[in-house]
Amino acid sequence: MKIKFLLKNTLAFCCLCLLLTGCDEEKEVSSLSKIIHNKEVNVGTLLNHNSYYIGNDGPAGFEYELAKKYADSLGVSLNIIPSYHLEELLPKLETGEVDIIAAGLLVTPNRLNNYKFAPSYNEVSQKIVYKQGNKRPRKFSDLTGKLIVTSHSSYAEKLQQLKLEHPNLTWHETSDFDSEELLKKVLDGEYDYTVIDSNSLALNRRYYPDISVAFTIQQAEPIAWALSQSSDDSLLASLIEFFGDTHNDGTIITLTDKYYGHIERFDYVDTRTFIRAIESKLPKYQPWFKKYSDDFDWRLLAAISYQESHWNPKARSYTGVRGMMMLTLPTAKQMGVKNRTDPEQSIYGGAKYIKQLIDRMPKRIANPDRIWFALASYNIGFGHLNDARIITQKQGGDPDRWVDVKNRLPLLKQKQHYKQTKYGYARGNEAVTYVENIRRYHDTLTWFDANNHDSSEAIEQSTDIDNNALNNSEKL
Repeated sequence: MKIKFLLKNTLAFCCLCLLLTGCDEEKEVSSLSKIIHNKEVNVGTLLNHNSYYIGNDGPAGFEYELAKKYADSLGVSLNIIPSYHLEELLPKLETGEVDIIAAGLLVTPNRLNNYKFAPSYNEVSQKIVYKQGNKRPRKFSDLTGKLIVTSHSSYAEKLQQLKLEHPNLTWHETSDFDSEELLKKVLDGEYDYTVIDSNSLALNRRYYPDISVAFTIQQAEPIAWALSQSSDDSLLASLIEFFGDTHNDGTIITLTDKYYGHIERFDYVDTRTFIRAIESKLPKYQPWFKKYSDDFDWRLLAAISYQESHWNPKARSYTGVRGMMMLTLPTAKQMGVKNRTDPEQSIYGGAKYIKQLIDRMPKRIANPDRIWFALASYNIGFGHLNDARIITQKQGGDPDRWVDVKNRLPLLKQKQHYKQTKYGYARGNEAVTYVENIRRYHDTLTWFDANNHDSSEAIEQSTDIDNNALNNSEKL
């Protein structure tokens, strides 16, 4: 999943500025001035893992965090108005119930005729998906079963366009379920195919690994916030400025990495194995993860342990690290661990050590970057991490931002860079993979825990899959 930032070209921007300049002054400022006067901006969004959801620490989601940044830039409070379906959300623009819709909307030709759009900040492609193990369709003529999409969606609009080229193409539309719920319908065998965008697919395959890509029906298209066509241009002008600023200050890059940076690649076998381990292995050790995590998220501690040992208390490597948390002998002694292969002692020592690493990070580094730095340090060492941060600073990046430092960690393998560092050569690329894996495991554990999910259901769906037919690492 390659993220591109789509800024308006200079000519288009100048034309828009001329348009705004020529507008009636009183009308131009009315939408924005109303928001500022009311000290609140009403933002409509969708309840899903892409846009807005309630996490353990409160509201979360890419669109929510970006909307909060926008409200803060105006000095007003953010009032989120969520909906389960786009069909319910879009009319609220015209009634004035919402000022903006921030829900990862594709900028389609039909929508351009009905709404104004802020500058695009990302792009996604549309893919037909099916259940792993069934015959893979590779083109429209291979679609022999039932295809279903959400009504009034960009997917339905695209299928209408494609029907001109493929007259035999048929599908069902529903307003009862959103695109994520339709994935479950496909897994349950109620339907054979559905359409989903690349971002939503990447997020959901961590929980439903048996969803597989058939083929892409629409290459990358821009997504953007929508405004009412009847609104004046003052609000649009403020959004143009906001997205210019967030592109330049790294806000969008940081949020993109936070929500999507660690799920660019999907490993079917690893994901399925992990889901099985959640049921077969985790219950035995979960009480200790909870006991020794204190105010630390036990699921993150469990994710670290899975990355280290796959929850195997007897695990060991050629470097001499051992146990559930794969502690070195010196680290184990420092943490008060006498027996590294005792699972409870190992979890206790690992939890204590990771907390110390987090505390060692400069106070100015905020979460979650602070945690990602600590995890990289757990893997590669505090000194090597600081070497990468120094390289980042020298190259003009932000040494306190994970998305910048992770791009420099692999440089520690290159002589031209590591010969200038204090601690020398290191496999920095492995530290990046280490952190990204833990983030994926943590996301999956959090989802299973929040949904009280019976993982046996997900496991049963994949027992009949022929592993030899799988593509272990599929690029979205």
